[in-house]
Amino acid sequence: MTEDEIKQDEMQSEENKEQESPQEEPRQEAQVVTTNEEELLLPRDTLLSAGIHIGTRMKTRDMEPFIYRVRPDGLFVLDVKKTDDRIRVAAKFLARYEHAKVAAAASRLYAQEPVKKFCQVTGSTPLVGRFVPGLLSNPLSPRRVDPEVIVVSDPRADAQAVKEAGNVGIPIVALCSTDNEFVGVDFVIPTNNKGRRALAVIFWLLARQILRERGELAADREPPFTIEDFEAKVTKEEEEEL
Repeated sequence: MTEDEIKQDEMQSEENKEQESPQEEPRQEAQVVTTNEEELLLPRDTLLSAGIHIGTRMKTRDMEPFIYRVRPDGLFVLDVKKTDDRIRVAAKFLARYEHAKVAAAASRLYAQEPVKKFCQVTGSTPLVGRFVPGLLSNPLSPRRVDPEVIVVSDPRADAQAVKEAGNVGIPIVALCSTDNEFVGVDFVIPTNNKGRRALAVIFWLLARQILRERGELAADREPPFTIEDFEAKVTKEEEEEL
């Protein structure tokens, strides 16, 4: 075989390799997608049916990294994998604190029941309804609480809690939708923070994961409480007022 024939044969061999490699990449990508699906704390269909990925028609620069796409109707859609990842990190962080030193605030109606149930099953301190000024910052307040970390269901609706927690140096974990900004927030869980079912699912997941991180619930066991237990029971009259 001549030198030219050898070079031609080598070139043909390289071309064959290049033609083969694109056929292998999709299989590898499919395996990664499958693995990610299996790693979610709940099946993707369950998360999507609860609407945890549905944002608003507004987005902030802070929330851009968590946005997956925009729908034809203008609603921004959040990446559920990033929500899942953030719940895991938040649970690991919150599980390090003494139970009662974790507080959870909710002024929005749909968030109040999920927060109450979350606090009940994790031993956290609920701050539900209107946040009384001075609750965290005024040492003379008769209702003062002294948490070491606080979870807020919406940093805009719970702005007073965020402000006071920041003033006294309490770390803040916040559920944020596409229209939220991160001012004063230390850690963000991207999610639909206005939907009744979405809030129930997120606080249920967070509670379950905290119990698992504490060793109070085995990783292969489910808790005795359900997502329905966390869902707000709102009357038609109350819904009309929203």
